[in-house]
Amino acid sequence: MAEERIVTAALLVIGDEILSGRTKDQNIGALAEHLTSIGIRLKEVRVVPDDEDEIVSAVNALRLRYTYVFTTGGIGPTHDDITADSIGRAFGVAVDIDARAEKMLRDYYAGRGLEVTPARLRMARAPLGAELIDNSVSAAPGFRIGNVIVMAGVPSIMRAMLEAVTPGLKTGDRLLSVTIAVDRPESEIADVFSAHQKRYRDVAMGSYPQLRNGRPVSDLVLRCSDPARLNEAADTLKAALNL
Repeated sequence: MAEERIVTAALLVIGDEILSGRTKDQNIGALAEHLTSIGIRLKEVRVVPDDEDEIVSAVNALRLRYTYVFTTGGIGPTHDDITADSIGRAFGVAVDIDARAEKMLRDYYAGRGLEVTPARLRMARAPLGAELIDNSVSAAPGFRIGNVIVMAGVPSIMRAMLEAVTPGLKTGDRLLSVTIAVDRPESEIADVFSAHQKRYRDVAMGSYPQLRNGRPVSDLVLRCSDPARLNEAADTLKAALNL
């Protein structure tokens, strides 16, 4: 069997509003689903406040561990939008208004008859040497430096930036999955399921308890990049559970 091609990622969610509960994050699930579909495995998610030291520490830890680090939040026009400065500090480079980003913003606001204020120009700031990420929703770009991809926290804008950056990402083997619905609680199938995992160590297996019509049942999810191996593991598990 050919060696499995694995590309990994982490997501760093930035913002006091997430940690306080004021804003309910919608980006984790969207990013995870998208990355899984293209063959990138999201391995870790961290949430940090609008604190430069915390952002720098997290970025530097994650970018050494994973193929890519995606960040969401903190690239808007207000004083607490400090992600660009934090990323610049993490990479040891200056942060200033990017001429390309400035033109994007000036064209966007001119087309709407709006003034380009100093606050709006803050959204044109990026670390020196960064690549810009197109924003088809509201023009203000994200950016990429090294293996760190910096996107907006607004879900619709994040998705637009994610679509824009995707063609330039390295991808690996897609992780396929099979779900087996079992009309029994976890406690009744735990021993069989555990033994099956030992038999198929190359297939990730997880049990997710549910309540259906008030009764405890289990969804068993098997994941593997090799479809033949995945189907074999699923079929033999069903047989072991008399399904």
